[in-house]
Amino acid sequence: MKERLNLLKADPKSFEAMLGLEKYLADSGLDKKLFELIKTRASQINGCAYCINMHTRDALKIGESAQRLFLLNAWRESDLFSVKEKAVLMLTEAMTLIAGNPVSDEIYNTAKEHLSDKEIASVIMAIVAINGWNRIAITLQTPLD
Repeated sequence: MKERLNLLKADPKSFEAMLGLEKYLADSGLDKKLFELIKTRASQINGCAYCINMHTRDALKIGESAQRLFLLNAWRESDLFSVKEKAVLMLTEAMTLIAGNPVSDEIYNTAKEHLSDKEIASVIMAIVAINGWNRIAITLQTPLD
């Protein structure tokens, strides 16, 4: 697969806009391991090899276990994830697969039971950001590094 375009080189301001969202998320107080689980799970769903590669490595660097990463696509069947993490992963999947299927009240309310309003806002923006990055990397055929 040959990279179609390097977004940073082609239009640095567009790349900087995405990085602005990443800066907000880094400063939001969202748990870093939870943030990496969101990014990895959405990337798995979207089939973004570049982002799966990046975020599993990033997760391992901050102490996430390889076992949890190996089982992330089967989180429902695992007792390795907390109730809060499961609520976030459920919301991640629903938002990532939103086309023609809105996020249900059940999924949103489950997240609301385990997250503060600020956390929900950060989680939603994290899901939006990674889905944007996935679409950029997949469209531009960004090679693994």
